[in-house]
Amino acid sequence: MTEKTGFAPAAAPHASTIVSTPEAAITAGETTIPSQGENMPAYHARPKSAAGPLPVVIVVQEIFGVHEHIRDICRRLALEGYLAVAPELYFRHGDPNEYSDIPTLFSNLVSKVPDAQVLADLDHVASWAARNGGDPHRLMITGFCWGGRISWLYAAHNPQLKAAVAWYGRLVGDKTLNSPKHPVDIATDLTAPVLGLYGGQDTGIPLESVETMRQALRAANAKAEIVVYPDAGHAFNADYRPSYHEESAKDGWQRMLAWFRQYGGKK
Repeated sequence: MTEKTGFAPAAAPHASTIVSTPEAAITAGETTIPSQGENMPAYHARPKSAAGPLPVVIVVQEIFGVHEHIRDICRRLALEGYLAVAPELYFRHGDPNEYSDIPTLFSNLVSKVPDAQVLADLDHVASWAARNGGDPHRLMITGFCWGGRISWLYAAHNPQLKAAVAWYGRLVGDKTLNSPKHPVDIATDLTAPVLGLYGGQDTGIPLESVETMRQALRAANAKAEIVVYPDAGHAFNADYRPSYHEESAKDGWQRMLAWFRQYGGKK
């Protein structure tokens, strides 16, 4: 199969189920966001015809960076009426497109990106959105894989956040200097409602860890919900990969939109 351009090399092989969103009704493109003394690259999309400030969704990348799939997620959200912004959160440390396999990408780049730096960068994304047609009172976040974990953390970091949806982000893990806390550690600190979407066949996120997180959320009396799709594995929303599970992905997308509507999305 000829590889589609715009997708991360480490994510190969690419599947034939790639979803591509038309841009006729939206405005989309690259920008830079000032953050911690540097200009962070980002992709953004919004509906062409919008009256007044738009609800904002920060889209947090998988380990592969802001490649074509994440850009298309932004376009899909723009069609739903959101200003969607996906920042390049590894930009200080390297380019994920330079890696052709996941283990090397993770060890040489992803593991070197500090959580604290990422959370501060996301604060600057929120500020940029508020200055560029976004409504700061309707701020949401969603993320996938690596970004799913970050979405949990951000829901305990920014009290202005209204809602978060975490797609198959790791919930437990070893504590390191760059990652001193994991979602299970911050259940008591959540200030925004979080929806977690997980695959029952995900070998990297065992159901035991999902149950551990559920217990932590119950103990914290947190406003959160975790949905497990029994037939889906990891990255079940990644329509460009063989892991794509269409039924679960479509259900998860509708649940995400409903979560955003319920907890501070569109008026």
